[in-house]
Amino acid sequence: MTDVFIFILSTAGALFVFLAAVGLVRMPDLYLRISVTTKAATLGIGLILVAAALYFNEVAVTTRVLAIILFILLTAPIGAHLLGRASYFVGVRMWKKSVIDELENKYHKRSHKLSSKQDQEKEKDK
Repeated sequence: MTDVFIFILSTAGALFVFLAAVGLVRMPDLYLRISVTTKAATLGIGLILVAAALYFNEVAVTTRVLAIILFILLTAPIGAHLLGRASYFVGVRMWKKSVIDELENKYHKRSHKLSSKQDQEKEKDK
């Protein structure tokens, strides 16, 4: 019975990793590529690691797998956010069919600090 779960989890994990690779090739701009790879690859790697923990069925392996999954879940979104933010500040253009740029005119170009609505209202009053 556990062999079936291992097969299902490892196959689903491989499928998500494959979808992340396809998304990396198919997405039109950097920001969408970051989103696809962060979500799909994280889920795929997590599923493959859970399958490995079930396969080995040892406490030492399971604790390492859980630590790795926790580490990936904590670091992948932060890394993707930092890559996206740095890319935006450097000037990497968005896809030409993008509908909205929520950061447009909302950050100081020299300090790269986001300004709040209150800061924008103060600048308008000047």
